[in-house]
Amino acid sequence: MTLEGDYQTTIKALFATAIRFNLPVAVWRLPSSTEIKLCVSLRSVQTLATVPQIEGGLSGFAFYPFGVSDKNPAAFIKADITFSSHSSKLKFNFKLNDKPEYVALVQRLQDYFSKIKHNPAAANWHLNRQPLGTSALPEEYVQLVNKGISAIQQQQFEKVVLSRTRSETISPDFDAVEAFSRLQETYPTAFISLISIPEIGTWMGASPEILVAVDRNKIFRTVALAGTQPLTPETNPSNALWRQKEIEEQALVQRYIISCLKSIRLREFTETGPRTVVAGNLMHLRTDYTVDMKAVPFPTLGTDMLALLHPTSAVCGMPKAAATNFILQHENYDRAYYSGFLGPVQIDGESHIFVNLRCMQLFEHQVLLYAGAGITEESEPEKEWLETQFKMDTMYRILRKEN
Repeated sequence: MTLEGDYQTTIKALFATAIRFNLPVAVWRLPSSTEIKLCVSLRSVQTLATVPQIEGGLSGFAFYPFGVSDKNPAAFIKADITFSSHSSKLKFNFKLNDKPEYVALVQRLQDYFSKIKHNPAAANWHLNRQPLGTSALPEEYVQLVNKGISAIQQQQFEKVVLSRTRSETISPDFDAVEAFSRLQETYPTAFISLISIPEIGTWMGASPEILVAVDRNKIFRTVALAGTQPLTPETNPSNALWRQKEIEEQALVQRYIISCLKSIRLREFTETGPRTVVAGNLMHLRTDYTVDMKAVPFPTLGTDMLALLHPTSAVCGMPKAAATNFILQHENYDRAYYSGFLGPVQIDGESHIFVNLRCMQLFEHQVLLYAGAGITEESEPEKEWLETQFKMDTMYRILRKEN
């Protein structure tokens, strides 16, 4: 079905229709792309016991937490209905005579969409009924970082990523889909997403970090992304200077990815970097890794590496087990889906999975912003607090309609 009219209005109406009928929905745009995609499941969100099959199997959108639990399940939005802003086509990825239980629902969806498609109201969203939680005070986060540094000095681990939250009030006329549009215009090189799932809630983000990707040419990709400094009028990627702390932090992530590749005995990969890249109002160090899956005997490389990499050392630490234990013992809040992973799986023959960074969770009248910083022995606690502030401001600007 080809839909006429402005694609942003169409996406807003499709999103509103999914919310009205209590259905899971995801909207996203890949980095450096202009195509907005949407998928809706006509059933409750599926929960998977393992990571999704990147190279085949179910088509849809994966949304996984930092740690899977009954409270934070590994969610998968099956792509029963999809839409692309480039083609303006709404696709039903099933045959109604094969799914008789969908006939009445699809008719109700079409009737409601037809009624609102030219003038949809401000988009509502699915809510998580869990308490909002409290924002961390500067002194609390500084104390946490000092604990991390002390543990490193005691050789419990080499690095730990410590995060915090900040709550902000949103205006009564806040529109999630319009905020998504501002995000994708403001951050053209990030992965932009808006996910809304009954019971789980609604999340929005602009992630700079690929976890794994497999394109239609069977090229596998992953990146090491670490080190952070503000992007200012005086600094840019060509003249950025990096401290030893950030260089070592990036090297730890690189070694972690290479160790995962070696653990499956794969050495035929290309490594490019590190180089300085811009992500919103920040700069990072980035190293790219690619593998031609047609030339190596690993047909499930993307799936295998996703299982090995998550959670990456860029959101957890090194060694992973010790750093994770420290996080669970000392952060004193539930990360939920922050620093988990998300992205389209087998949509148009491609899978693109990103780390859920630069994100916020939407509640009824407030949002919860999330950010973390990589802590090493050379870390300065007050600077780590400022780094999390800079990262949260990526999303805060969107709330305040700032560029």
